[in-house]
Amino acid sequence: MSDLVEILCHDCPGVEAVRARTRHSFAKHSHETFGIGLMFSGAQKSASGRGMVEAGAGNIITVNPREVHDGHPIGDAARGWNMLYFDPALIAKTASDMSDGANPHYEFTRPVMDHPQVRQCFATLFDAIAHGTADATRLRREEMLLLLLHHALSHSGDGPAKPASRTAVAHARIKRAKALLDDCPADLHSLDDLSDVTGLSKFQTVREFTRATGLTPHAYLIQRRIDLARDLIRAGQPLADIAHRAGFADQSHLNRHFVRAFGLTPGRYARAARQN
Repeated sequence: MSDLVEILCHDCPGVEAVRARTRHSFAKHSHETFGIGLMFSGAQKSASGRGMVEAGAGNIITVNPREVHDGHPIGDAARGWNMLYFDPALIAKTASDMSDGANPHYEFTRPVMDHPQVRQCFATLFDAIAHGTADATRLRREEMLLLLLHHALSHSGDGPAKPASRTAVAHARIKRAKALLDDCPADLHSLDDLSDVTGLSKFQTVREFTRATGLTPHAYLIQRRIDLARDLIRAGQPLADIAHRAGFADQSHLNRHFVRAFGLTPGRYARAARQN
């Protein structure tokens, strides 16, 4: 069976539904979104911001925005998962609703969970988002999202404790360096530039930046450029122009990093985006 990565979302703003079945080993990367998924076959291991984890069929897997992680199959067979990616604004609104407006903050505290209520809520929500129509499933989507986040938080104590994400305690000076890369990912940046905004030596900047984000400054910049490229693809920009606008040397340079991170080419991603 050949590798497969599909974008299935139908008319659901702020949400992307993905089905994957692949032997591909994903390099370290991050998403701008919250992600929660269900492994339906095989098994994988990954390094996440919350520690090294393994997940198999039936497990729920999660990722927080900008949490650096990778993914590798365990054994020779492909592994498969359904995944939902949520815009942080949507999660903040839902979290605020859950707390009667007291707190918009939400975080997945476990990278892997195994609980029937979480699994059932996810399966129902994924089916509504990936296959339903907007009018028929809007209420169902909204209530299932609330229940899914509630149960994911309520049952986050399942399994052994994982280290807390270090991104949340990033030093204020490193946040300035991150902001520089976030604001202008397509620009040329030097370590001198980052050292200037942090007030640290170049060595200290690299060390503290990596501790805070899980990525070196260069790797972090590449991730931000990939994110920009995805935004431009969704906006319908020509692929031939996107590599340059996102700061890549050429289209092959963009393709190489895009496939390493997401398992499909920019062209395939563009076709899927047009269909949805």
